[in-house]
Amino acid sequence: MITTSQVNAIAAKIETMGLSDDTVSTLRQQYQPIHFTYCMDDDLPNNTPVIEHKDFNLYLIDGREHCLCLTNDYDVATGIVVAEIIPD
Repeated sequence: MITTSQVNAIAAKIETMGLSDDTVSTLRQQYQPIHFTYCMDDDLPNNTPVIEHKDFNLYLIDGREHCLCLTNDYDVATGIVVAEIIPD
């Protein structure tokens, strides 16, 4: 389970630190046992983020089954995708 307050704090930390591999590494250390994945937002077409920002979107991951999938249900979320938005 991941809480909305955790996701909001993570979004604020990304805004403060800027989005990079180092930032995601810091998030992994500070928010254990949450799993973090870093990718480009266009790798996740037709999905709805839980947090939208001009530079990134945050998506929740449900890792309860054998395959990971995206979810908007905080109660079953086990991880977060940090998806960078590249301006056109």
